Amino acid sequence: MKALQLTASASLIALIFLCLAWELWLAPIRPGGSSLVFKTLPLLLPLMGILKGRRYTYQWAPMLILAYFTEGVVRAWSDSGLSAWLAGVEVLLSVVFFFAAIYYAKLSAPSRRAG
Repeated sequence: MKALQLTASASLIALIFLCLAWELWLAPIRPGGSSLVFKTLPLLLPLMGILKGRRYTYQWAPMLILAYFTEGVVRAWSDSGLSAWLAGVEVLLSVVFFFAAIYYAKLSAPSRRAG
């Protein structure tokens, strides 16, 4: 279970940094950065719960990540150049986080730990 927690934590932190770098420096919609950088803020909500291994956070955070997966798919399809590649990385990090969090929540259930 520790590996799942580390995987979820690392992918969430990487997604936070990717969103910041993407919208501020790497490939912002407008030169100098765009207000899309604020899309990073919701990712901060589950961060402490994920880092501390709180099962409840692992249960609801994958639903939040689906929005980032969707944005990544849309922008990978519609953008070009570096932005499309960054969108692909966003999709990958979202999928990694989603499955790590889902399996952590499943395996940390009280019924599973008792046996």
